[in-house]
Amino acid sequence: MQNALSKETTKLAVSATREKFASEKYDAVVVGSGPNGLTAAILLLQRGFSVVVVEGQDTAGGGARSAELTLPGYVHDVCSAVHPMGYGSPIFRTLPLEKHGLEWIHPGAPYAHPFESGEAVVVHRSIEETAAQMGIDQGDYVRFMKGLVPGDWDQICEMILAPYKALGHPVPLTRFGLACIQPAKTLVDFTFRGQLAKGTFGGVAAHSALKLTDIASASFGVVLGLAAHAVGWPIPRGGSQSITNALLSYMVSLGGELVLSAPVSSLGDLPDYRLLFFDLTPRQLLKILDGKIPTHYKNQLQSYKYGPAAYKLDYALKGPIPWTAKGCRQAGTVHLGGTFAEIAAAEDGNWHGVHSERPYMLLAQPSLFDDTRAPKGMHTAWTYCHMPNGSRVDMTEYMENQIERFAPGFRDLVVARTVTTPQQMEQKNNNYVGGDINGGALTIEQLFTRPVLRANPYATPIDGVYLCSSSTPPGGAVHGMCGYYAVQVALMGRK
Repeated sequence: MQNALSKETTKLAVSATREKFASEKYDAVVVGSGPNGLTAAILLLQRGFSVVVVEGQDTAGGGARSAELTLPGYVHDVCSAVHPMGYGSPIFRTLPLEKHGLEWIHPGAPYAHPFESGEAVVVHRSIEETAAQMGIDQGDYVRFMKGLVPGDWDQICEMILAPYKALGHPVPLTRFGLACIQPAKTLVDFTFRGQLAKGTFGGVAAHSALKLTDIASASFGVVLGLAAHAVGWPIPRGGSQSITNALLSYMVSLGGELVLSAPVSSLGDLPDYRLLFFDLTPRQLLKILDGKIPTHYKNQLQSYKYGPAAYKLDYALKGPIPWTAKGCRQAGTVHLGGTFAEIAAAEDGNWHGVHSERPYMLLAQPSLFDDTRAPKGMHTAWTYCHMPNGSRVDMTEYMENQIERFAPGFRDLVVARTVTTPQQMEQKNNNYVGGDINGGALTIEQLFTRPVLRANPYATPIDGVYLCSSSTPPGGAVHGMCGYYAVQVALMGRK
């Protein structure tokens, strides 16, 4: 299978069997091999610890995996596909991932947003070039974006990916911070006048899967919009598995071990350890630690909320997607949803059990820029919509209608299609409870206090046991920072 763990890497990485590691004693055990878990393992190995990573699935990577989901030779990302936060991650930048095979590709444009009129806003690295497409909001967009950043992107990225306690308060009260702490609807109503700018911002803000009236929703549009202009929205050559492969290769070079196909249901499934890290969400943690945690902490974890689900389609195509707005062919990512009002209605419905016939969708077209993703002359596409958590409604027709709305003739190009329902999402990665790929709702109540309101969200009440998943700050996306902060806390022995 192209770009899954290679045979050579697997042979090196799976250096422990369940029988062997059960009788061993390690300085640290990491449960879960997502980017946060692997980052935690690497940092511990750098300190001279003996480390084993225990993974329940038969491949490593969690949300950063790739596989031939449709036909042989067509490489699809199992979950995450586009990685502005991974490219800008402060901890990834300190690791020699490029030396271990990771190569970033920058599409011609980070993202595009088509409208039913046949127009599209293609977001370029240049703020001015982007704004020139926005009609009456040209000047407003330039002033808004350029007025947000008091320093360079590295400073902003470190701030965005820092936990609550490191900041002293949720977001520094700069213009950037004030822009973030408001609903996306409020921001667009007071900043823009035309539908092009409003819809384009709404498409980015809706990555959050929040209602666009939620006070945290503007932050996602601001952060991801700034990232597009500052560093782009790159993709890894060969798929998201390449990030995992690079992390894993480096981990193995440091002496780390990996055990696959070893689900953990209790602490008795693990070898002896000094430190234990869980790259898991509260739902799984509760099962594993059942009877061993104080009642108050258990109650807090039980009240943790999961957000809307993802319903995903992967396509093998015999040609590029025939967008009406030709500029969409420059973009690695395309947001489908039309106007801000349409997107807001669809996202609001997900929180009330309503399924939109015109869902908001994210679509990635990596094979336009990465020739390893499909046979010569062929293409792949990856797309998902949000829907109510745990829903079993078939969204396929609605989603394909939405693609056809902006790219008539799309269905004629489909060679093969694979559907991944919320239930299948969770089967492929237990962290995706009910199909929630963010590891928990990103509401303002949980954005800075995930998984519980606690001075140190990474430590549990059990000595030496820590949580390092996307259910801790700074939350979802492939960046490894949850693993980084959990290790820092553990090394300081903080509660």
